Amino acid sequence: MATFPEQGWSLLCNGVIVFEDTGELLPDGSTIEPHRGPARHALAA
Repeated sequence: MATFPEQGWSLLCNGVIVFEDTGELLPDGSTIEPHRGPARHALAA
């Protein structure tokens, strides 16, 4: 694993690039959109 927090991404040993915003770039070039949950302030309401 290699991390580059100043750039906002990490390379995993399986070839997947994971971004700070929770998106992913897979080795075959396909992507997984960011999948954040609802904002914490919205859960408190």
